Amino acid sequence: MEQSRVDMFVSSVGERFPSERLMLVRDQLSKLDDSKLPVVQSVDYKNPTTMLIISLFVGAWGVDRFMLGETGLGVAKLLTCGGAGIWTIIDWFTITNKTKEYNYQKFCQVAV
Repeated sequence: MEQSRVDMFVSSVGERFPSERLMLVRDQLSKLDDSKLPVVQSVDYKNPTTMLIISLFVGAWGVDRFMLGETGLGVAKLLTCGGAGIWTIIDWFTITNKTKEYNYQKFCQVAV
């Protein structure tokens, strides 16, 4: 893929990936065929800031975990009311990193 397209993709959604894996994203994109670019761009990458807001307001019911595809943990968080609030508070500090890692995993599935 052309370097300009790689730079455009990274500049538009780069903040949604872990910073330590951004170079891996660049490398994988540069090796991709141009026909795969629309597929990679069409993936719905979650916004870490939006996920933090969701976690703050409805995280005690596990909504944030459901949105990240962690259904089992979402149910557990729902049934325990966020682990009596402790699990919810921990998620406030970790949800942005979990969201970025989730986005990177989705990118890797599509970019193969």
